Amino acid sequence: MALLTYQEARPWSKAIKQAVLVRKMPPWYASEGHVEFANDRRLSQSEIDTLVGWVDSGAKEGDSKDAPKPISFAEGWSIGKPDLVVEMPVSYHVPVSGTIDYTYFVMPTNFTEDKWVERVEVRAGNKSVVHHIVAFVRPPGVKFLEDAPYGEAYVPEKKAPKRKPDDGTGSFAFTAGPEILGSVAPGTVPNELQPGQARLIPKGADLILQMHYTANGKAAGDDRSRVGIIFAKQPPKERVVNTYVGNGNLHIPAMAADHAVTARVTLYEDTTLLSMTPHMHVRGKSFEYKATYPTGETEILLTVPKYDFSWQLTYYLKQPKVLPKGTVLECVAHYDNSPNNPSNPDPKSDVYWGDQTWEEMLAGFVDFAIPMGTNLRDVTAPKKKPAAGAE
Repeated sequence: MALLTYQEARPWSKAIKQAVLVRKMPPWYASEGHVEFANDRRLSQSEIDTLVGWVDSGAKEGDSKDAPKPISFAEGWSIGKPDLVVEMPVSYHVPVSGTIDYTYFVMPTNFTEDKWVERVEVRAGNKSVVHHIVAFVRPPGVKFLEDAPYGEAYVPEKKAPKRKPDDGTGSFAFTAGPEILGSVAPGTVPNELQPGQARLIPKGADLILQMHYTANGKAAGDDRSRVGIIFAKQPPKERVVNTYVGNGNLHIPAMAADHAVTARVTLYEDTTLLSMTPHMHVRGKSFEYKATYPTGETEILLTVPKYDFSWQLTYYLKQPKVLPKGTVLECVAHYDNSPNNPSNPDPKSDVYWGDQTWEEMLAGFVDFAIPMGTNLRDVTAPKKKPAAGAE
């Protein structure tokens, strides 16, 4: 429901009181005692007392002269009017039922020069059937989805997964291929960058939309999603890149009520951590990011003790944290695959990594700020040693 005016909010006053008293709203799941976050949404006790007092006194309307100016959205974009809007070239018809594999749309940017992006917003055309969208940048020469035709819905050929025993080893995603420009999922808002920071779309790159459609049992119609982009007006000082720490070998046993899965990676250059976005599916229970520094010292960067699949929040560090070369970044996720989890679709089945929400993921998304001219792969993978005899 909308809460932009008194008329819209008044019917929900009792529900608002209850939600703020138990701190269900605004949604915020990071525990205290670790690093501070710039976008901490929690209400202060005085703010809660004010809302509760307003409801208990009859939820009366105040003096309209004291009301703030109405919020104006430029054509519905929360980032402001985009410099460029990239839309799916064709509509996609979502069936009434059945499983829909991840579907991709590849679109050329036709940029003749590198473009630096200050803000990006991904918008679902039909929210009733779009679970999430990830917008990728595919630089020239990258083989990701090389068989996909331009401007058409494309579903990659499925291959049988190569499962290995889970030893807690993790890996960074997309470090030698496409880069994530932006995304939208339940509970997300457009990513924020600070002055002097920007994401890169190289000249000649393609934009790829990864669409996760979910049939809802109704004739929902078609979807035509789009991406709004605002370019940086000044040359950036730092390049921001997005990747995630994942463990594709996760295995959650049937009936396990608190199964832990770990993903550990090493940083091979100094880098700056800006934000973290934990991602799991409906069995997700809790999530933690931890850094072990070259000195042996450890630090908890983020703990989400009660993960909520419906609110996939990004946590922005109040003070960006430099992670020195040699730092081990570890994500630890706990899953509830028991009958006590009301969202669990099948507690009697073992669960592995998979795209669909009844499967599972461990994806600890991060935004890194890296020096201009640095490649993300230099940060996330060891440099190759020159061949013997090579100069």
